[in-house]
Amino acid sequence: MANTLDYHTIREIFTRFQDVEAHPLGELNHTNVYTLLVAVALSAQATDAGVNKATKSLFQIVETPQQMLDLGLDGLMEHIKTIGLFRQKAKNVIKLSQILVDEYQGIVPNSRTALQSLPGVGRKTANVVLNMWWNYPAQAVDTHIFRVGNRTRIAPGKTVDAVERAIEDNIPVDFQQHAHHWMILHGRYHCKARKPLCKTCIIRDLCPYEDKNL
Repeated sequence: MANTLDYHTIREIFTRFQDVEAHPLGELNHTNVYTLLVAVALSAQATDAGVNKATKSLFQIVETPQQMLDLGLDGLMEHIKTIGLFRQKAKNVIKLSQILVDEYQGIVPNSRTALQSLPGVGRKTANVVLNMWWNYPAQAVDTHIFRVGNRTRIAPGKTVDAVERAIEDNIPVDFQQHAHHWMILHGRYHCKARKPLCKTCIIRDLCPYEDKNL
């Protein structure tokens, strides 16, 4: 794609990210792949900190789809009522838990298609679970990654899908596993939406973002 950074620049950017944090981790608390799936599903249009606060007590009593069904819709809503859209999210979690029990013997499947067939699970959620639990280099593009990909020209694209493909195409293979985590952390704490911290940015000299010198 036009205006994409060249290979050597992208490689240097991710080398710097890796030097700062070699093994970046997602910030959603979970105890197993099922609770990870639930946490990610709950995180849509919510902060990780908010989800972690809501699930702290929930995951002490629920670690399996059957335990979630035993808790029930009302019980789940009581735990997650501080999260935006909690009613619909609770309904989706109960429905996906029932499907996991009925069709997958309570085991979370590890194919993107199977994951996306679950209520409330889109491509982004599926990619987060595949990446964080099964170490598959899936790229979960959220608002932070979309912004960083376009601002830096690492992975420019007009849509989430386009940015996801650009990440897969442009970033060297040896950085693919952690690429989306590095980009999320950079967007969340440095390349912020309204006031990017360009003066202290570790890739300032490599980034073409026009506002960095303001």
